[in-house]
Amino acid sequence: MYEGVVQDLIDELGRLPGVGPKGAQRIAFHLLAADPADVTRLSEILARVKDTVRFCQTCGNVAEADQCRICLDTRRDRTIICVVEEPKDVLAVERTREFRGLYHVLGGAISPMDGIGPGDLRIRELVARLADGTVTEVILATDPNVQGEATATYLSRLLKDLGLTISRLASGLPVGGDLEYADEVTLGRAFEGRRSVHG
Repeated sequence: MYEGVVQDLIDELGRLPGVGPKGAQRIAFHLLAADPADVTRLSEILARVKDTVRFCQTCGNVAEADQCRICLDTRRDRTIICVVEEPKDVLAVERTREFRGLYHVLGGAISPMDGIGPGDLRIRELVARLADGTVTEVILATDPNVQGEATATYLSRLLKDLGLTISRLASGLPVGGDLEYADEVTLGRAFEGRRSVHG
């Protein structure tokens, strides 16, 4: 334990996702040794982010206005919505340059262990977006883990009677991976998602 404000800084940094006690300590001492101008710039950026960044009223992605740049882009295909858990997932899909539709960010995944149910996610907003009949396909791109699977299953059951094409991202073995190191769920999904090879 350190004294006063240094320990307070370590404690606050330790509350960030992915930052453990040792990482928090390293970051704290880096900030203590850093040029004061760098620390000031960091604190100003943090304040500016909290003041200016919000969530898109349409899809839930991060935005600096009422709508994000993707929802505002008239070149996007408005008949397809890709459902993801978090804004960071939008960025991951965008990096592939394979998807030209719109997104819907749920704000998490169903997780009874963490007290997160369907009512805690932006599911009502998704159903409202589908009401006018513009969307013909919904791609469920939730994480391939227990919570993501539960969320995808819930959504597919909820939306099945709306006359939409509902698809789930394929998942399975990573390129460059070894079969012997794959867990049962990953290997099972790889078998389910297999496709024919034309020689």
